[in-house]
Amino acid sequence: MTTPEPPLGGQQHPQPPYQTDAPTQAYPPAATGTLPPQQPGQPFPKKPAGLAIAALVVGIAAFLTGLVPALGAVIGIVAVVLGIIALRKQQSKGMSIAGIALGGVAVISSIVAAVGLGAAVSSLPDAAPVAAVTESSAPSEPVAEDSSAAAAPAPAPDEPAVEAAPEEPAVPADYATALIKAGMYSETMYMSKAGLYDQLTSEYGEKYSPEAAQYAVDTLQADYNANALAKAKTYRDTMAMSPEAIRDQLTSEYGEQFTPEEAEYAIANLNN
Repeated sequence: MTTPEPPLGGQQHPQPPYQTDAPTQAYPPAATGTLPPQQPGQPFPKKPAGLAIAALVVGIAAFLTGLVPALGAVIGIVAVVLGIIALRKQQSKGMSIAGIALGGVAVISSIVAAVGLGAAVSSLPDAAPVAAVTESSAPSEPVAEDSSAAAAPAPAPDEPAVEAAPEEPAVPADYATALIKAGMYSETMYMSKAGLYDQLTSEYGEKYSPEAAQYAVDTLQADYNANALAKAKTYRDTMAMSPEAIRDQLTSEYGEQFTPEEAEYAIANLNN
């Protein structure tokens, strides 16, 4: 058998054989936009809870200042707003609801305190004119001239002269206003004696001197047993607290500061 001769004018180059067993290049799968499945036992990422914590902290602050007019309402509204935003962002539900509840109680307490204080202040100008009219309406009795006075014998020289009773010192103005303010707090907020003293002397309260505040709480004729009972009913009705929790709140130095006897009276008569 003869082989073909190469054509004239050039050399024939042998063609390389086709490689059928060459490895194919593997390409990564196209991205589908979905995250890889959660591996078993792998913890889920925690959601942020900053707003929920802030709502709880502000709610506690609002609850502690709820009896202060205006201030408690402002802080309570902030706590409610933070709690609602935290719920919408699906943060801690428990802390968010607690902040909303405490803020709501503070707003209600502050409004009630402001209304009571305003009513007490508005009634003060009416009481003064009535007293003045009562004093001026008393007719002055004419002094009857006793003709026998001239004929009365003069006292014997050895009889001691009757000394006039010393005049009582006038009450300072700040003492008197501290007493009025203590009566207002006792009638509208049902505060204890120690609570009245702290409120009168506090730099965030009335800023009276310790002497004026002590005079006010010592002079005020208040029924602190009745105040403790009214405060206990408020905690029961608005916050659904148990009797023991109410007792602790009434006697706490950070709470109402009633005496143990006053708190015991309030618990014993809570259902009356």
